[in-house]
Amino acid sequence: MKILVLNSGSSSLKYQVIDMETDEMLVKGNYERIGQNKSFLTHKVHGEKRIFEHPAKNHEEAIKFVLERLTNPQYGVMSSLEELEAIGHRVVHGGEKFNKSVLITEEVIKEIEKCSHLAPLHNPAAVLGMKACMHILPNMKMVAVFDTAFHQTLPKEHYIYPIPYEYYQKYEIRKYGFHGTSHKYVAHRIAKLLDKPIENLKIINCHLGQGASICAIENGKSIETSMGLTPVAGIPMGTRSGDLDPSIVTFLMKKEHLNADEIETILNKESGAYGISQISVDFRDIEAEAASGNEQAVLALSVYNYQVACYILRCAIALNGVDVITFTAGVGEKGPESREAICNYLKFIGVDLDLEKNNVKGEEMEISKPNSKIKVYIVPTNEELMIAEETLEVISK
Repeated sequence: MKILVLNSGSSSLKYQVIDMETDEMLVKGNYERIGQNKSFLTHKVHGEKRIFEHPAKNHEEAIKFVLERLTNPQYGVMSSLEELEAIGHRVVHGGEKFNKSVLITEEVIKEIEKCSHLAPLHNPAAVLGMKACMHILPNMKMVAVFDTAFHQTLPKEHYIYPIPYEYYQKYEIRKYGFHGTSHKYVAHRIAKLLDKPIENLKIINCHLGQGASICAIENGKSIETSMGLTPVAGIPMGTRSGDLDPSIVTFLMKKEHLNADEIETILNKESGAYGISQISVDFRDIEAEAASGNEQAVLALSVYNYQVACYILRCAIALNGVDVITFTAGVGEKGPESREAICNYLKFIGVDLDLEKNNVKGEEMEISKPNSKIKVYIVPTNEELMIAEETLEVISK
């Protein structure tokens, strides 16, 4: 039983085919520059990477070309598309309408489009991918899996902002949270590793990558998270600012004569660790400069680690305690220095990190000492597998 997972961007298309009997990823790829003259596909199968320079005017042409690769005798993973059980589409924003994954219909697409004002860069692209698939494979079952759905269990006092309530009523301005598929995957995975029912665990998951968010998970449900109305909120990230004094925005707009689009660009693409360090969006580059004594690099990492620790404590308050802290995504999985610095702030609540165990990258393992009151684990995320599992669950019903 095979599931195709699609992540449609405005000019890109990422995909994986997953064998649901073994949870094995059979192939992955990324179509880039869709709609441009030099669009190309990177297709990875059986450990080999192939590059296809093939113009795709739109998502439908891109998807057709990808499907042809999937059934190619030389570098495909199935003899025909009949082996595909369903397609799972990643959708960034489901608003308050969607609190779980759903079978895609024309009505569902209309509702996703209504949420586009909350994610104008992402939802329209996802819809393009859905409509293209419906045209190419009209009888294929398809499921929408939302980044925001996992956080629809937040208590109202955790998601309402202290601004005039009419703006929530008129524009749906509230905390939504993102990275839901990652947080859900890690929560279920750590429950298996600990051999405990997820309903009996208080988990804080730290999804630390170019985009980053912290999530408090109780009884398998999200009750607090760091990202808000948009993914720019919460902790500092690669290029996103995270939480700020709101008046900084208007102050800068007045001083620098900026319009709304310009200030959004600054907060989304020129801030965070890159904004402070002025070195790179890649944490590895910043860490290398910090090791050589670059003061701004040291400062960028210090701000980042401190803010992550602060949000972990906020999540601990929401949970009224914590059993396990998990680190995932690029920095979380491969950043021993950041993990150590973050955990050093948490010693007073019972976190005791094993420095030797922590000196690993990308391995699934416990990195706390046996006597640590709060366990600490690295759990590599697998959002595509989570999307595939959600897709299978929906079509099975």
